[in-house]
Amino acid sequence: MVISRTRITTVLAASTAAAALVLTGCSDNDDMSGMQHSTSSAPAPSSAPTARTDFNDADVTFLQMMYPHHAQAVDMAKLVPSHSQNQQLLALAAKVEQAQAPEMQQITTLLQSFGKPAPTTGGGHGGHTMPGMMNPDQMNALQAASGPDFDRQWLTMMIEHHTGAVAMAETELAQGTNGESKALARSIIDSQRAEIDTMRGMLG
Repeated sequence: MVISRTRITTVLAASTAAAALVLTGCSDNDDMSGMQHSTSSAPAPSSAPTARTDFNDADVTFLQMMYPHHAQAVDMAKLVPSHSQNQQLLALAAKVEQAQAPEMQQITTLLQSFGKPAPTTGGGHGGHTMPGMMNPDQMNALQAASGPDFDRQWLTMMIEHHTGAVAMAETELAQGTNGESKALARSIIDSQRAEIDTMRGMLG
C-alpha cells in the first residue's frame, strides 16, 4: 500500500507537537517544584514580642503587692452602700473604687509587659507582709457593723490602709527604675494622702 507524502507529513507534525507538550509539562512541573521548595524554606514569622527590660525587682514587687492591696480597698468601698447612710462616706467610697479599680488594670498590663505572672489578690507576696492590709477578723468585724459604728471602723481601717499604700509607693520611688511604675506610685501618694486628710477630718 502506498502512503502519500502529505499523510506522512501530517503524522510527523502531530508527533512533534505531542512531544513538545510533554517537554513543556515537565518543565512546568520542575518550575512548580522549585517554587514549592523555595516557599517551604522561607523563615517562619517571629513569635510573641520580647518582654521589656526597663524595670527591676523593686518595680515588680511594688506592682505585685499593690494589686491585692488595691483589691482589698475596693472590697471595703463596696461595703459602704449597704452599711452606711453617711453621704460623705458614700461619696468617698465611690471615689476610692473609681480610682483604684482602673489602677488594678494598669498594674496587670504593666506586669504582663514585663513578662511576669498575672497579679493575685492573695494577702501577701513572696513572704512580704503588705503594710496597711486588714486581716480576716478585721474584715469580718467591719462586715458585721452598721451605721455610725461601721462608719468609724471603715474610716479608721482605710486611713491605716492608705498609709500602708503610701509607704509602699514611697519605697517604689526610692528603689524602682521603671517610669510607668514610678508614675503610678506618685499618683497613689498624691491621691491617698489627700484622702487620708479627708478621713481624719470626718473622724474628728
